Order: sequence, then C-alpha cells, then structure tokens
Amino acid sequence: QVQLVESVGGLVQPGGSLRLSCAASGNIFSTDVMGWYRQAPGKQRELVAITTTDGNGNYKESVEGRFTISRDNTKNTLYLQMNSLKPEDTAVYYCNAKKTIGDYWGKGTLVTVSA
Repeated sequence: QVQLVESVGGLVQPGGSLRLSCAASGNIFSTDVMGWYRQAPGKQRELVAITTTDGNGNYKESVEGRFTISRDNTKNTLYLQMNSLKPEDTAVYYCNAKKTIGDYWGKGTLVTVSA
C-alpha cells in the first residue's frame, strides 16, 4: 500500500507561482515512477509531469519550461514547481505513484489561476 497526500493548492494570479508537494508513505521506493496529473472541470484527467530514471522529467507540452517536477527521496516527497501560471492551468492536481500492481493516487488539490 502507498499513501499519497498533496499539499493545499490555492488561488494564484496569472503569471504567479506555486509549489505543490506530495508526501508519500508506505511501500514507496526511490525507483518508483511518480508523477502529477490534473483534471480541469469537464475534462479528463491528464498527465502533467512524470519523473524519469535520469532524474529529469517528462512534461505535457503546454507546461514545458514553466513547470518542474522533482523529488526528495530522503523525505519521500514529490514536488511540482509551477511558474508563469495561466488560467488554463486551473485544475485539481493529483499525485500519482506507479507500482507493478497498479497506480496509487492522492485525493487531489485544487489550483485556481485567476485575477
């Protein structure tokens, strides 16, 4: 079992920044792939960023250069630094961990980008 708890999101003005964190506990290892997904109102959940074995990340094209995924394995914590936020980034953001038996999800945190 893996438990994932996202930090509280919030309201951010366009152009602003926000860092999300995801505290992982249970059967989680530094080699497990982890990522961030989001779901906007009326839309399907989509991949935002995912960790890679080289320590970098793969990103949804629309967030490339603005978002950075990182992890601190000593704290079992995954981060998503979001800069230059746009209204279209408004969504519920979910932390994800991939295990051989399946995916684990956090409950999600709402990020609203609005003036």
